[in-house]
Formats: sequence, C-alpha cells, structure tokens
Amino acid sequence: MPSSSAAASASRSVRRAAPRRPWRRGLLAAALAAVLLAGYYYVRHQVQLNRYARRAWATFTKNGLTGREKTPLLAGYSVHGIDVSAYQGRIDWPEVARNRVRFAFIKASEGATLRDPRFARNWREARKAGVLCGAYHYFQPNRDGQVQADLFARTVPLAPGDLPPVLDVEAANFHDVAVMRREVARWLRLVEAHYGVRPILYSNHSFYQRHLAGHFDDYPLWLAHYEVARPKMARSKWIIWQHSDEAYVPGIRGVVDFNVFQGNFEALQALRVPAPPAAPKLPTAPARRK
Repeated sequence: MPSSSAAASASRSVRRAAPRRPWRRGLLAAALAAVLLAGYYYVRHQVQLNRYARRAWATFTKNGLTGREKTPLLAGYSVHGIDVSAYQGRIDWPEVARNRVRFAFIKASEGATLRDPRFARNWREARKAGVLCGAYHYFQPNRDGQVQADLFARTVPLAPGDLPPVLDVEAANFHDVAVMRREVARWLRLVEAHYGVRPILYSNHSFYQRHLAGHFDDYPLWLAHYEVARPKMARSKWIIWQHSDEAYVPGIRGVVDFNVFQGNFEALQALRVPAPPAAPKLPTAPARRK
C-alpha cells in the first residue's frame, strides 16, 4: 500500500490536473458587460423609462383607469390647460372644465392629408363647456408647407375669441434643416394671413434648441420640457410650458398633456383671434327740403 505522504501527493496532483472552466470567466464578463450596457441605456433614456414605469405601476395598482384620476396642478401658475387628440378617446368636457382647465389645444390635422377623427366633436364640446380653445397642426417636415397650411385652414373654423392656431414642429425625419425651416415659415406665414392672427410655435426643448432657435423668434413659443422644475430657457422666450405628458384630469380616461400659461387669464385672452374691423359707416345724405 502507498504511504500516507504518497497518497497526499497523488491527491494534490489530481487536484492540479483538474480541468479549468473558462466559461465562468466568459459568463462573468458577459454579465458585467450587460450591467454596463443597461446602466448606459438607463442614463440615456431614464426620463422615458421612469415615465413608463410609473404609468405601468399606476395601472397595475389601480386595476385600470377610471377617468376620475387627478394630477395636482403645478404650483406657481394660475392658468392651466391641456392639449388633446383622438388618442384621449371620448372626453367629458364639462367634467374637464370643472377641474380648473381654462384652455385646451385640440389636434386638427397632420401632414398633408390627415384630419384628427375626434377634432370636430372635441372642438364643439370643449367650447360649449366654456374652455378657451385653440387648434394645432402636427407638421411633417417632408411635406410641402403650403399643402399642410391648406389642410389646416379647411379643417379649423377659427373664429374671433378662439386661441391662435398652433404649429407642432418636432418630427425629425428630414434631410435638410434649411428646407424644413423654409416650409415651417411658409405654413406660419400662410396661416397668419388666413386667420389674421400670429400662430404659436410648439416644440420640445431639445428639438427647438437644435433646429429652430434664432429662426422663429417673432412667434410665441409653446415649449415642451418634462422632468424639470422649470424650463431651461429664459421666461421671456416662451408663453406656454407643457410640463407633463402623463397627467390625469377627471373627464379623461388615461393620460393627457398638462400645460401652464405664463401670465393671468386676461393675458391669455389677449392672444385670441381678433374680431374683424367694423365696416366704416357711410355718411348719410342730408334730407331734402320739400
């Protein structure tokens, strides 16, 4: 029989000869890479991911939305409003109005041919409920600005007392920024001539800073900027701030964009489409003596 020392030596030789497992290192490296990539993706898209997570959690814990959920109004502002499209479904406008929504911008059209299927009802019912209304067009940068302006003008019966028309410019599917700006300018110019009031330009903060800043400063700006305490732009640059795209307002089943106007309600009313000038009175001929 071999001695105990010989047996121990043989055992050590067996342990040294045991095959290594290189897959473990590969697995650890892959796990580390996945963690780093996930962290990078989260940092890059944390606003959207947090938004989706909150929305999913609210839906899960409340077992579906009822249309009675309510987001607190943003402190520091007295005039609050929403913007809606067919995405919000059927809206109970009297209920919306009872919850301090003073104004609403309603999607009317998009691109060269698309009309929002709920525009007519939303326009009629919101005004009937006493909500100050305006309409907006979603601009497609690869379509002619005049064609898009014509579609909007045929769709929206703006009247004196309504809020100005709005051009929503945020789609990035263009090849030449100069062409995009030219067609935006064409839409704004034609619509202003048609309604007799200067349109409002809507865009989100990053898109505006990259593509529009310095080119349309003569137009009132409606700025979308989420997850911030205040817009990262001077107050003198914007008049309306869309501070959330996941708010809840009673009367709407699901989320809706929330906005505040920078000023009081009288200042908002001052932006409305003006009444046409009164026709001059013709002088009356003096009565003839008999």
